[in-house]
Amino acid sequence: MSADPSPRTAAENPSRGAASAPRTVPSPPSRGAGASASAVEVRRSTRRRRTVSAYREGDRTVVLIPARMSEAEERRWVSVMLEKLAAQESKRMLGDAELAARAEWLSGQYLDGRARPASVRWVTNQNTRWGSCTPAEGSIRLSHRLQGMPEYVVDYVLLHELAHLLVPGHGRRFWQLLEAYPRTERARGYLEGVVAAGRLPYLSGAGDDQP
Repeated sequence: MSADPSPRTAAENPSRGAASAPRTVPSPPSRGAGASASAVEVRRSTRRRRTVSAYREGDRTVVLIPARMSEAEERRWVSVMLEKLAAQESKRMLGDAELAARAEWLSGQYLDGRARPASVRWVTNQNTRWGSCTPAEGSIRLSHRLQGMPEYVVDYVLLHELAHLLVPGHGRRFWQLLEAYPRTERARGYLEGVVAAGRLPYLSGAGDDQP
């Protein structure tokens, strides 16, 4: 996977030498359905002028960046590439069976295993909401538009719907249930950004749920 960040740095004329020594930095473990990367190895190269690439290598993620990038740019692009890789893996790995297994794990991790859905599946008829839950039936449905988004976003929506099996509305008790999930605000911000960009129509009051 590669991207063109067009880094804005002070002008310099790096020699066309070999890549600099790689540097390994810690990374939060991936919680997707497949194997997870436990660390990120950043490799700088004077030959690489504009593009950034990333790929999995065993138990780590390798990110290739231009040598002239600043540390701030490095951090930003490492984050971007990790999310892109996670989005690809989420889309490729999570079918209905994996989604149900993911729901069981999230319930055990953040809701003490109290939320036990009867069914969890992707649907293609939810274009104005990210997910929905019918507590009486114990069913959870996630919009197919979430497929390809970062795994922490899918996890948040799934956990949101799991919480509705315990608390139907969006009152204080409901949000207290989600406080244990460390990426709630980040995921909500991501989804709000998608809505603002017009990628998903937002109709106030349409449907029974808006995470």
